[in-house]
Amino acid sequence: MRPVLVTRPEQDAEAWVQPLKDAGLPAVSFPLLKLSGYLTDPQTRNAVEQLRQSQAVMFVSANAVRFLAQAVAEWTRTPHLGSFFQGDLRAWCTGPGTAAALLKCGVAETHIDQPSADALQLDSEALWQVVAPQIRPDMRVLLVRGADETGAIAGRDWLASELAKHSVHVQALAAYQRVPLILSDDQKSRVGDYLESGAVWIFSNSASLQSLVEQCPDLDWSSAKGVVTHPRIAALAEKYGWQQLLIAPPGLSSMLASIKSLA
Repeated sequence: MRPVLVTRPEQDAEAWVQPLKDAGLPAVSFPLLKLSGYLTDPQTRNAVEQLRQSQAVMFVSANAVRFLAQAVAEWTRTPHLGSFFQGDLRAWCTGPGTAAALLKCGVAETHIDQPSADALQLDSEALWQVVAPQIRPDMRVLLVRGADETGAIAGRDWLASELAKHSVHVQALAAYQRVPLILSDDQKSRVGDYLESGAVWIFSNSASLQSLVEQCPDLDWSSAKGVVTHPRIAALAEKYGWQQLLIAPPGLSSMLASIKSLA
């Protein structure tokens, strides 16, 4: 059976690799991004103040939760991020992985808002359907994201724009930084081998896909097989010449079905 390549950062890969192996697929971790903490002490102090002044905090990923929780714990000596979510402060997220990270960091389930389990896509638009009733003018929302290799806050602006339309005060905070992993000559050679063997690539963000293609500019991606988690990633892959793509709806069963149909 052809390899299944999980391109998530090392911290996240095992959460997908092991279930895929348990399902009988030859899953391999092939991280294309490296994540590291980004908050300095002064930034963490400001983050604590923003948490205390906000009515909702949107976490774009489980890593946004983990890195912010770690920085805040070191600054305040508070063991759990959940201590900030004892009153009316809401924790927003777009999927079960991020919700699980919030629960692990002490945020009660009753304080977490996320799209329903049967949502077609786990994204900001689906989250908006859930949190729109909470919105009121002049409320404060903190968006916790990652930064790219330049230090610029990365991520979509759709939710921030939608909130601004409703006179919400939005602040963005980079809790971690994601940097493309530089592939060695041996790894680039393996990418070519994987391409020839018909391996199935799994992408959960556009940055990983972009890093792979840009570091292997001489490869023809028209025969590459990919499973992606959102139409935006599929659109980028098609731009780079990928022709065999499937968008896996939320859930392991959907991803397994997509992989098996390509393998």
